[in-house]
Amino acid sequence: MRILVTGGAGFIGSAVVRQAVRAGHEVINLDKLTYAGSLSNVAEVADSPRYSFEKADICDRAAVDAILARHRPDAVMHLAAESHVDRSIDGPAAFIRTNILGTYTLLEAARAYWTAAGRPEGFRFHHVSTDEVFGSLGPEGRFTETTPYDPRSPYSASKASSDHLVRAWHHTYGLPVVLTNCSNNYGPYHFPEKLIPVVILNALKGAPIPVYGTGSNVRDWLYVEDHADALLAVVRRGRIGESYNIGGENEATNLDLVRRICAILDRRRPGNRPHAEQITFVADRPGHDQRYAIDPAKLRDELGWRPSVTLDEGLERTVDWFLANEAWWRALEDRPGVGRRLGSG
Repeated sequence: MRILVTGGAGFIGSAVVRQAVRAGHEVINLDKLTYAGSLSNVAEVADSPRYSFEKADICDRAAVDAILARHRPDAVMHLAAESHVDRSIDGPAAFIRTNILGTYTLLEAARAYWTAAGRPEGFRFHHVSTDEVFGSLGPEGRFTETTPYDPRSPYSASKASSDHLVRAWHHTYGLPVVLTNCSNNYGPYHFPEKLIPVVILNALKGAPIPVYGTGSNVRDWLYVEDHADALLAVVRRGRIGESYNIGGENEATNLDLVRRICAILDRRRPGNRPHAEQITFVADRPGHDQRYAIDPAKLRDELGWRPSVTLDEGLERTVDWFLANEAWWRALEDRPGVGRRLGSG
């Protein structure tokens, strides 16, 4: 396939780009290169004849039209998004612009391109979203594709809005879409503002490791390369108009997760004291959802996909990657918001 990936220099997008190129697909990476994007994330495939890069803003209709006309993709995989909940609390406007207006602009450009091409049956618009659109769970139950939307943060509300737009463009205009909603991702190239890289880097520096509230919030953790594999399966074989939940089947409380990372670092980079002694409980995030959990049965039953990486294995791989790639994360430390608390209300 010839695939246009938006946000392909970001964390999840770059995993999709790398894996798609390895699999023999032709990939066009469209990225604005905001604070969270870096072309070093795709350096592995940058010299491949199957890879090309276009610097553009998904809100710029003329630029998107030109890129679609120039490259004529078989599919658009839309991953470009503002994604950090804490940043959305401090500055929601960027999330409204990119996640809602940007998705609208991309949908209209894709619809015009698809229509001008004679509405080819093989074309797909794949919208990549989050489980956070479903709100917060109690101690039991899991999100399914029919769970009602109940977003609680500016970030999740903006992603819920974009999901609704994608479904509307399918039902109103016939645009062939597929949607996916994933659980929390982690792994190599994870931008150092999210929980897992913050824990690793603060532990290495001997700095306090911040844990919100009591650390009892539960997340389902999905290794990013597993996620990329699932996304490529959906764009190739997913049913038009359907959504698929992608989960790691790895639930853990934030505090348990932090302690597991500290235990790995105690083995890899032992210090004068256990790294867990650096854990510091801080004021909770405003509106912090208690628990997310994904039921991936539909994806498993229809496409035969399930995660291959356990949480313990994935954390070991992630810690080892950060230890081996200090130059990568050191280069990001001066970017806005890295290394300081955001979203404290």
